[in-house]
Amino acid sequence: MFAAILLLLAALVIVFLAAQAFTNAIEHLGERLGVSEGVTGSVFAAIATAMPETIIPIVAIVAGGSNVALNHAVGVGAILGAPFMLSTLSIGLMAWFAGRRRGWREAFTPESGGMRRDMHVFALAFLLVVGAALMPSAWQPVQAAIAALLFIIYFFYLMDTIRSSQGLVADGHATEADDALYLARLFGDAHWVAVMQLAAALALLVWGAKLFVAGVEQVSTLAGVPALLVSLLVVPIATELPEKVNSILWIRRARDTLAFGNITGAMVFQGTVIPGLAMLLIPWHIDDVYALAAILMTVLGVGWLYWLHGTGRLQPRHVMLNMALYGAFVLFAVIH
Repeated sequence: MFAAILLLLAALVIVFLAAQAFTNAIEHLGERLGVSEGVTGSVFAAIATAMPETIIPIVAIVAGGSNVALNHAVGVGAILGAPFMLSTLSIGLMAWFAGRRRGWREAFTPESGGMRRDMHVFALAFLLVVGAALMPSAWQPVQAAIAALLFIIYFFYLMDTIRSSQGLVADGHATEADDALYLARLFGDAHWVAVMQLAAALALLVWGAKLFVAGVEQVSTLAGVPALLVSLLVVPIATELPEKVNSILWIRRARDTLAFGNITGAMVFQGTVIPGLAMLLIPWHIDDVYALAAILMTVLGVGWLYWLHGTGRLQPRHVMLNMALYGAFVLFAVIH
């Protein structure tokens, strides 16, 4: 147990340092490409930092162990756990750090159009994902069609986000780096240096997340926690670490568009591409009480965030309710 705890601590240090280098590199690349903070946060950072939670369910489904049912449970749990964790714990942690740093009543100011687009697309996609999971098993062709539709939705989301970038840059939402490129001291300030730093930081993020998962699995095995519950509750904590740390770093520097876009953009990616792949690879059916509870908390978290944004009440003290939803799920898991 002591070795597993040391592994968890080492993984956290690796993820934190890698996230520092990642955010620095992604800011420089966004600035050099002349794109808006919306593109940098919702597309570049969201897809890149989504790699750990993308890899785990795919590996579990395609190249897991001999227990196919267990592999599917881990895959489905990780897929549903990603948006659940992002919409509750990740958003809540970001609000907590912002409240401590900037005040609990100071409103968040993410670029409105981009955040609204992210939440609209995620809500539509998640409705399709959950609807497909509740269909009879004989409706697999319909699920395949829904999977194709999810891929199309994400493609048009990307096009719309990129298309709106030029206008946002003109309105003062261009990506700007706060600090010099870290590796510039060693290799100069060329574009390839920024790309190299980004790739190295991303590799460290994935490695740190995998180390964390390994430590969590050791602890959970000793505790005898069910596989689906681990994949819903525990695995996403590790795999979402890049988004959490990146967004916390950005929110503490009042870079709200980047901070929110990193999370909501990852939710869109996790709510379209990954479940779409799963529908084509495994029987996509959900009837477990933990999975249904996670779906409910995700819907409540996104709905609350959407209402706060629409009414101008997007403040840390209000967004902390999203963390309370995560706590409610943990309590349910403990007493069930």
